[in-house]
Amino acid sequence: MWTGKKLAETYLQFFKEKGHSIIPSASLIPENDPTVLFTTAGMHPLVPYLMGQPHPAGKRLVNNQKCIRTVDIDNIGDPSHLTFFFMLGNWSLGDYFKKEAIEWSYEFLTSKKWLGLDKEKISVTCFEGDKDAPKDEESAKVWESLGIPKERIYFNPKEDNWWGPAGKTGPCGPDTEIFFDTGKEKCGPKCVPGCGCGKYFEIWNDVFMQYNKTEKEKFEPLKQKNVDTGMGLERTVAMLQGKQTVYDTELFEPIMNKISELEKNDLLKSRRVVADHLRSACFILAEGKQITPSNVEQGYVLRRLITRSIIHGKRLGLEGAFCRKIAEVVVEIYGKDWPEIKNNHEHLYLELDREEERLSKLTSKEEGESGKLNKLYLKLYKLPRDKRIISGKDAFNLSATHGYPIEMLEDWATTRNLKVDKKAWTIEFEKHQALSRKSTEGKFKSGLQDNSEQTIKMHTATHLLHAALRKVLGEHVQQKGSNITPERLRFDFSNPEKVTPEQLQEVEKIVNENIAAGIAVKRDEMTLEDAKKKGALAFFSGKYTPEKVSVYSIKGVSKEVCTGPHVKNTKEIGKFKIKKEESISAGVRRIKAVVE
Repeated sequence: MWTGKKLAETYLQFFKEKGHSIIPSASLIPENDPTVLFTTAGMHPLVPYLMGQPHPAGKRLVNNQKCIRTVDIDNIGDPSHLTFFFMLGNWSLGDYFKKEAIEWSYEFLTSKKWLGLDKEKISVTCFEGDKDAPKDEESAKVWESLGIPKERIYFNPKEDNWWGPAGKTGPCGPDTEIFFDTGKEKCGPKCVPGCGCGKYFEIWNDVFMQYNKTEKEKFEPLKQKNVDTGMGLERTVAMLQGKQTVYDTELFEPIMNKISELEKNDLLKSRRVVADHLRSACFILAEGKQITPSNVEQGYVLRRLITRSIIHGKRLGLEGAFCRKIAEVVVEIYGKDWPEIKNNHEHLYLELDREEERLSKLTSKEEGESGKLNKLYLKLYKLPRDKRIISGKDAFNLSATHGYPIEMLEDWATTRNLKVDKKAWTIEFEKHQALSRKSTEGKFKSGLQDNSEQTIKMHTATHLLHAALRKVLGEHVQQKGSNITPERLRFDFSNPEKVTPEQLQEVEKIVNENIAAGIAVKRDEMTLEDAKKKGALAFFSGKYTPEKVSVYSIKGVSKEVCTGPHVKNTKEIGKFKIKKEESISAGVRRIKAVVE
């Protein structure tokens, strides 16, 4: 029987035989990428290489990438949507293009040696063309050559069969999507692949990055044409096993069984939400101590997932602290294949316990006789029924100032026939810059990171900062995360105590001295083992070790395994200035700095 493990291994093996290098899944926390809070697709860690930088592993790559997406969070509980999932993907960095990508997709899906799906049940969609780019006849002809008849080749507009760019400018292009006919009856005369009724299962997407959208909104052909493909592991396994939902496979069944064992109320949707959200929370927490539940950025998303789990857990009648009990099953299922889950299991249990306890105490306090929610209820109850609405300011005050999650507030209001002005709450949050729009609306845009001159300077500055911190504080300092925008750099690092003003001053001085020295920044490719032998810092781990890595050296100062990009000489950076140093979790500090 096809399992998630077997499908992933088979996929990787297939593309390895096609000359692809297996690369590890990147962290769920993007490095130096301000466009997203989490890795939402396999292409995110490959941004520099999609833009033209040579990849140490070559031009053909394949992996099984961990992803987080919350754009569809309100759909969780249906048969297929998930907030955390594995994406199988293969890439061509300026090597093969449409013909090979499509032929290999079809071979993997239909060959008896691989998945062996019925060829007669395969349908595809292609880009229909518009004023910006022609109809993708090239892809359609490849499909026809493989035996897909014209009546099973559909052409769609940009909204359906076009990828990117994420921002106003950047790489983009048409895609071709592959659908499998499940055998269900058509929902109507207009039932075609992509209609969403469940008859056609989307199994694969081949994206062809062949254009660059300019600031003048022109679509110019790219010099390096890339292929970016994706196959959702959980959905595909469910289809291969003949299951109706992703929750019926071995990837979820033990988790669902544990919830059923603990529950008092049989509510299928709530059971699925708890299973999905706690699995997601476990994988985020397994990244280490850099992300903990909070009211901003990734921490807010994590808190939201845990909060929603608790809300739905209460609907199921789950008693006491149940998150840990369910998380233990997640660790049991995934710990063998994903070492970070096993290695950090005590940390993730502790954080789940803390958040559950915090929310329990907060609920008791705010809903108690003297609590703010009780007072708010008594005030609103005096108003006419249609006026009993919690204002955006009141909702903001409770959620942002006092830490009462908006989801819990909405749940509390619903049970008391009250409403929350969610739109006004969102405006208040944005006005106070307490939360980015990505988090509040779950719109984690897929897209290329900012490769502007300023962010490249900032990136190289983080290497100088890392080296200076290790020199001043000690070699126990390790990078735990970073985030770079054109306005500032943010660098997280391990250190047991607060960095003193004198130490910060010394760190800043060392960084600026190395900038002024005008040291060349050199890039080399080598094996990870050789990189470590030569003293390169490499604080990451994964199931697969890449055959080769990029090592950036600043002679006499820094040597790190990194994807880049970087300046050619430190003198290009400018003046470095530390703005703030703070704690973000036990043993992890954060520095915010700028270059001028």
